[in-house]
Amino acid sequence: MIRIPRPVVPAAVCLTALALLTACTAGAATTSGGYAAGGGAGMQMPGQQAPMTLAMPQPITANPNDPAKSQIRAAKTFDLGLMLVDGTGYTIYRYDRDSSDPSRSNCTGACATKWIPVNVGGPAPIDVDPSLIGQLTRDDGSQQLTLAGWPLYHFTGDSEPADTSGQGAEQAWYPIAPDGKKITLTQDEWRQNAFGL
Repeated sequence: MIRIPRPVVPAAVCLTALALLTACTAGAATTSGGYAAGGGAGMQMPGQQAPMTLAMPQPITANPNDPAKSQIRAAKTFDLGLMLVDGTGYTIYRYDRDSSDPSRSNCTGACATKWIPVNVGGPAPIDVDPSLIGQLTRDDGSQQLTLAGWPLYHFTGDSEPADTSGQGAEQAWYPIAPDGKKITLTQDEWRQNAFGL
């Protein structure tokens, strides 16, 4: 039986073919303009705008030195009627465990980092009886604004103006009305007064 010898392909030829195959594969990944082909995730084609990033609302971080945070005014709201807000529209709260006569704050330490005292030093209150406005000296020496004797606070859990997410917290925190009373009930449940007038 005659054996026909098999052709032997030199290793150099194999390596050359492999290099050409790799180059072709790599070249297919880009177009002549240098942009990645295929439109995969994270790839930007010519003429396309970069994707827009939406900024989420951030919770309030009241700056005690911001005068707008210290200005209070009365505002009509959908659900709670007339209540106090600061100069940027954030809800003002009172704390049932404080004292109004004499004025005293029992929210200190960690409490005061969550419920931030409204400091004295802002513009004059708007639509509030000036005779009800006062102040107290806190344990740290800072001056806190009071209304009808009640110390006033911001709530860090409110993420935008007119939020009242602190209402009823610990069964002790409530938005405060212009006369100093706490607001516990919904006054316009069906939002008949759509513009808060």
